Amino acid sequence: MVYRLRNKMLLAAGASTLAMVPAGAWAQAVASAASTASDQEQLTDIVVTAERRDVNLQEAPLSVSAVTAEKLSEANVTEVTGLNGLVPGLVVARSGGGERMISIRGIGSETPENTNTQPGVSYHVDGVYIFNSIAANAAFIDVGQVEVLRGPQGTTFGQGSTGGTINVVTNQPSLKDFAGNANVGFGNYGLVKTDAAVNLPLGSTFAIRGAVQHLAHDGYAIATGVPGQPEYELDQQDETGWKAAAIWAPADNFSITLSTIQYESDTHGPAQKNILDPDPDPRRLSQDYPGRSVIDTELYYGVARLETSFAVIKSITSYQKLHSMQAWDADGLTSDLFYDVTYSPLTFGGDRYDHVPLWRTDTESWTQEVNLASNGSGPFTWILGGVYLWSKNSQYIVEYRDSDDDILRPALPADTPFDDPRLASLTYAELSSITREAWAAYFEGKYEITDALGVTGGIRYNHDKFTGESATNSDVQISGAYLQPAPRPGLSSDAWTGKAAVEYKLSPSNMVYASYTRGFKPGGLNSSAPYAAPALLGFANGTQPTYKAETVDSFEIGSKNRFLGNTAQLNASAFLYNYRNMQFLDEDAVLYGEGIANAPSARIYGLELEGSWLIDDHWSIDGTVSLIDGEFDKDYLALDPVAATAAQNAAGYPSWLFWDNFYAASVAREAARRNINGNSVPKIPSVQGTASVSYTAHLGPGQLTAKAQYIYRGKYQYRLFNDSATDTTPSYSQANLFVRYQPDDTNLSFSFTVTNLFDEDGINSRFSDPYGSAQTYDTYIPPRQVIGTIGYKF
Repeated sequence: MVYRLRNKMLLAAGASTLAMVPAGAWAQAVASAASTASDQEQLTDIVVTAERRDVNLQEAPLSVSAVTAEKLSEANVTEVTGLNGLVPGLVVARSGGGERMISIRGIGSETPENTNTQPGVSYHVDGVYIFNSIAANAAFIDVGQVEVLRGPQGTTFGQGSTGGTINVVTNQPSLKDFAGNANVGFGNYGLVKTDAAVNLPLGSTFAIRGAVQHLAHDGYAIATGVPGQPEYELDQQDETGWKAAAIWAPADNFSITLSTIQYESDTHGPAQKNILDPDPDPRRLSQDYPGRSVIDTELYYGVARLETSFAVIKSITSYQKLHSMQAWDADGLTSDLFYDVTYSPLTFGGDRYDHVPLWRTDTESWTQEVNLASNGSGPFTWILGGVYLWSKNSQYIVEYRDSDDDILRPALPADTPFDDPRLASLTYAELSSITREAWAAYFEGKYEITDALGVTGGIRYNHDKFTGESATNSDVQISGAYLQPAPRPGLSSDAWTGKAAVEYKLSPSNMVYASYTRGFKPGGLNSSAPYAAPALLGFANGTQPTYKAETVDSFEIGSKNRFLGNTAQLNASAFLYNYRNMQFLDEDAVLYGEGIANAPSARIYGLELEGSWLIDDHWSIDGTVSLIDGEFDKDYLALDPVAATAAQNAAGYPSWLFWDNFYAASVAREAARRNINGNSVPKIPSVQGTASVSYTAHLGPGQLTAKAQYIYRGKYQYRLFNDSATDTTPSYSQANLFVRYQPDDTNLSFSFTVTNLFDEDGINSRFSDPYGSAQTYDTYIPPRQVIGTIGYKF
């Protein structure tokens, strides 16, 4: 492993050095090409909202990518999962239900189905923090571009961004022009894809913009064992979203923009195929429970902006609501298949199902941010701000596991009496409400020592407070409802984070930079600690009452370059992370005592390249590549739920009497712990990237655009346990085609899109359920999709 990492760092250093060669040396090597380029179209500048201020992407001394609306449309990207492969170092993995586990350079979240922890990659819409990953789909409405900031954002985006930040920038209302567009598309799998937007100025100081979109298609997969529905569709879509925004600008230096985004989706849920499923067809699932996914989100936000001679003052206020109801087949098999998997010769029987008929989530959130950014022309620029966050997340979860044949039983109401006989089939139930209150203050400044040399420094103070109440079915009740939430101990945390960077312009089109950044994610409480091995049995290992905050110290060097008369671009970055106390879900020796633990230390290395070249007036190429590796470098004995289950079964648990071999089973489970020192950090494909070639020309009475794209994502370990049978997510590749024709002197366009051209059964993610029967599932990328679209702009 060390040898492999050393070679990658040597490659990173060599590539970065190559990217940092002054423009003059490059010009000598490609003089003839540069001469030809002087008369052709040049690369356009992209403005990103990096570090809370608008800045040219090529001038930002950090790793940031921008995926434009045009690129999203060409690749048929309709939600955040579609960004896989398009951005270096980014992995979006599906988890249980509607969750999305987002990681950048191996840092994200290793605590699926747990709302007590914060994501390592913060998600924003127009700078507004989105609290729940289930709501991520709602962001892709009237998108202008998606910005991905890679690496910890220790100052302006704060402690929840140890891995990076995704900011979806939507189109804003404009006072200038009456304009709009509409698109209607149809495709295989019964696909219907429509969207429309209009911008309407009303006088010289007020304008409104509205957008609506609808996407529906039949299922890509079927569950074959659902009673009465032998071809129960999964992975279908039926969603509608709309956005409305208004701007009032009574003066040149003052404006208020109010926006709302609404989103609804009601489907049968994702296809998650158990790796033990005997059916070899990845789109046929031997499951017997009808999954469902209902998501309803509301986002309201306002931005007030005042420009003075001293500073630009901005206030961002938001209110968010999420309602989600998820249900899925937690065993991922038919009752007969699951019975065979769980059969015990000691009890002469097994379980016939493990189902989650309800995972209901209701989140309500407020945010308020105020910042001041300098507005002078001197060598010193700065931004100062404060943020307040409040969020309440309520959950009701019901999971059944039993040997009877009532596999379609509905979820119990939360007020079910404690002595209801139906409780005997419960394997897990939870009724909880967690409130997070946080505030932070930050400052970042940049001083240009010379026209070429600049230094940046920033600091942020973070304060987090968690309070709440919860109850599970392990809490014994003797009257009233079977779940009676009780207050849990609160937790407060404080931390300082920040960054330091230096940049140097080798020429107006070439710059290098080096930076250090610290990221922070708060710790928390384990509500299951009283039922875990350290408390019950006195074991040294197991779920502790609290878990620590995780931190990331990032060291990065990079270069951003334009060549060949502004027709070629190459950006490179190499980085080293010291990752401390990574939060992850660890199993406990006592059954159902799992909780969050900290992997003490890991080191992550990598190189990332992004480039594009306008070869001539017709041809262009662009691509990205990331080479990343990481491993844990200190001892920690972790317990894999799969290994723990195998150990307890070998120890004869359960027998006829639940209690007579409980201790022996716990000892066997504890013995199944393994040292993770030397294991790979999860969700790091060693190689990942994309390449595309585009052709444009005036053909006949119109303009033709054609594009071919190739995406590759290497294999990675899904969890830190690195179990070869359950954790290795295989690599996949995908080819896409796009053709658009725009007739002259019309506002029409006709486009044709093919994604996953060769119909590859690529695995988006391998998910090992940390709860219940600890089954492992594969979720696949969409099959080949063929879409024809008619567009109109005015």
